[in-house]
Amino acid sequence: MEKTLVLIKPDAFANHYSGDIIKRYESEGFRIVAMKLMRMTEKIAAKHYAEHIGRPYYEGLVEFMTSAPLIAMVLEGENVIARVREINGKTNPAEAAENTIRKLYAENGSRNAVHASDSPESAEREIHIFFNETEIYGE
Repeated sequence: MEKTLVLIKPDAFANHYSGDIIKRYESEGFRIVAMKLMRMTEKIAAKHYAEHIGRPYYEGLVEFMTSAPLIAMVLEGENVIARVREINGKTNPAEAAENTIRKLYAENGSRNAVHASDSPESAEREIHIFFNETEIYGE
């Protein structure tokens, strides 16, 4: 079974959308194998967004992601990486398909409610930034 990291970002958490977002993933048949409420630190942000360091938007991204609590979780299921990205919708909610998480809950392209790994390699790397092996159910 494939796994992916999902972050319910500070904007969606602050607006009380977390339960609806989690329910959406569960209704699609995904299994939550790890989940925690946390506040991202600058150190975690630097690891998670390493490929973005030095880009013009990096500082604003880190400021947003460290500004308030978020929910980190690992979802498991068939083709979960591609399916979650499809359910999340395009980064910019104005371009996202109807009924996607971002169309329903995102404020804009920067405050876009959720993050999900984009490949098996990213999922493996990102999951272990947020969770150790003893925090992932079934491993």
